[in-house]
Formats: sequence, C-alpha cells, structure tokens
Amino acid sequence: MDIQFTEEQELLRSSVQRLLRDKYDFDARRKIVASEEGFSRKQWAEFAELGLLAAPFSEDVGGLGGGPLSTMIIAQEFGRHLVVEPFIETVVLAGGLIEHAGADKQKQAFIPDIVAGSKIWALAWTEKGSRFDLATVTTTVRREGEDYVLTGEKTAVLAAPWADYLIVSARTSGHRHDRGGVSLFVVDRRAANLDLQSFRTIDGRKAAEVSLRGVRGELLGKEGEGVAALEACRDRAIGALCAEAVGAIGELNAATLEYSKTRKQFGVTIGSFQGLKHQLANLAVEIEPARGLYWYAAHAFDHVREESERTAALAKAHLTHVYMQAARDSVEAHGGIGFTWECDVHLYFKRQKHNQLLYGDAAYQRAKLADGI
Repeated sequence: MDIQFTEEQELLRSSVQRLLRDKYDFDARRKIVASEEGFSRKQWAEFAELGLLAAPFSEDVGGLGGGPLSTMIIAQEFGRHLVVEPFIETVVLAGGLIEHAGADKQKQAFIPDIVAGSKIWALAWTEKGSRFDLATVTTTVRREGEDYVLTGEKTAVLAAPWADYLIVSARTSGHRHDRGGVSLFVVDRRAANLDLQSFRTIDGRKAAEVSLRGVRGELLGKEGEGVAALEACRDRAIGALCAEAVGAIGELNAATLEYSKTRKQFGVTIGSFQGLKHQLANLAVEIEPARGLYWYAAHAFDHVREESERTAALAKAHLTHVYMQAARDSVEAHGGIGFTWECDVHLYFKRQKHNQLLYGDAAYQRAKLADGI
C-alpha cells in the first residue's frame, strides 16, 4: 500500500526523529527506566511541547487533527527507541475513549490536560480469567444517589502507577459475559478505597494490580455501551502497537546488518555466511506486507470503519510473528553479547515478549479472523 505523507506529516515525523535522536538514546532510556518513577516527566513535557500528545485529537477538542495516521507516525518512531512513556495508554486508549465516547463536557474537561501533558491516564479493563474478552467483567457498580460506586479487581493495568486518572470498565447490568451492561467510569487514581500493587513489566515499564473497594467514579459515555467503545479503542491501540513494531524491526535489522559487517569468525565477517544472509533477506521480505497492513489499518479507522477490526487483527497477528522472529534472529546473530546489558537488541526482545500479549495474542487474532469478523 502506497501512503503519501503530507508536508505536515513529514514535518511531524522529522520532528519526532530529531527529538528522540538528540534526547532519547539508549543510555538516556536506561537511566529513565532505572529511576524511582520509571519514566521521565521532563520527556513527557517535551512530547507535549512538540505537539505529539495533541496530534491524534480533533481540533474541536484542542488537538491538531492528525487522526490515526499521525498516531502511527509517532508510534513508529517511538518503537525505534523503545520509549517507555505512556503514549498509547494515555493518548490512544484513554484519550481515544474520552474523545469518542465521552460527553462534550468531559472532552472539554479532560482532553486539554492530556494534550498539555499535565495529566496521565490509564485504562483498567482486564480482569483475572477474562483473557482478551472485553465483555468478561465482574467489577460491579452500585448507585448512591447521583454517584456510582465501584467494587472489583483489575489486573496488569499498564501505566497505572504513573496515572492521575483511570478509566475503569464495570458491570452495571447483566451476567459476567454479557456484552450489554458494561459501562466505563473515570476514577481518580488517588481516590479513597483504591489500592495499587505496582510492579515492573519484563520490558522495564510499570503496571499495577488495582483493587477497588467502594470507589466513586464518573460515568463516561452511555451506560451499558462500554464494550463497543472498548473494542474501537483497542483496535486503534493495535494499530499504534503495530506501528511501534515496524519501527523496532527496522532498528533490529539495521543493528544486525551493521554487526554482521564487523564481527569476524573463522577469519571472515559473519555477514558472509549464507544463513545470516537468508535471515536478513527473509525479514526484509516479511516487513513489507506488515507495513502495508498497518497503514491500511490507519486508513480504515477513518475511512472504512467496517474493516477496522479485521485489519487490526490481521496486522497484529502478522507483526507479532515478524517482530518476534526479528528479535530472536538479532539476539542469535549477536551471539553471547546479545543478552548482555550493554547490547541494545535484547531490549527489543523483551519489549516484544510483553507486547505480543497486549490486546490479544496472535492465536486470538487468528481465531477472530477464522470466525469471520
């Protein structure tokens, strides 16, 4: 698929590339991950200043009107540098839900703070035993006058330790697996009776187990229509994740190619070995259809809505395989140093081990496609 960038999109891409090249090399990333907070508020503020947090939002809510394509451009460059700051969690997931499901008053209240980088959001939607089913929700809600009070448990909530607000899925009616009856609520992360057990993910980011014991929340969107809203924002997040994967694969390929030109074995560079040549050639061949899939997904989110879920599933299934293969091949090509702290390629491997489960693994996506979505 041939995508021609506009002048504004090219400017966005070059701006992100320049910022990350100058401010976010792997030495800087290692210091950020090792810090007490685990991410850089200074870097987050720079992303906001450059307009990256505003790019996907419509102009009506204070954004730049870049839509899904701008999200893909940013995510691909973030994937090259394995950025740990919660762009997908705050802007794509939570911000997307607010923009597409929230009331006008909520959009005007919440999105400007996201755009300015002053507030961080996370989405608490997964529960133990739910696997990837967004309708499997046991967190309950009761009404107290005009207030909603939530009780339940959410698991593996990415960016929750950094967040100011959470969007929580909870059941307002129906049984555990009902598509109807799931609603979304805005919850202050520091609210009374909300507890977090934080942990680091395999790739160095932070997540948390979230316990709600009578926590007050504000309804986001219409009651009982949460699953459809979650599915739409999940597909947009898959698109961003696939763009991130393409950026990472490009860096892995470049690192392996460069290493193959300098590392010698048996008196010759390892790049002269036929097996390594085949690995690099196969990866170059596989990345092209993957790139086309995720660009078409970005197009579908705006212009072919009925195709968005299918194209997101196709892209995720294919890129999960390609990214993991690229990471494995790169680590193997680097030999014993591939998993040392000083070598960058193992960090991509860890990121993919984490990302392959996000929003549904490859087997889940293939099952959806087989069911005819």
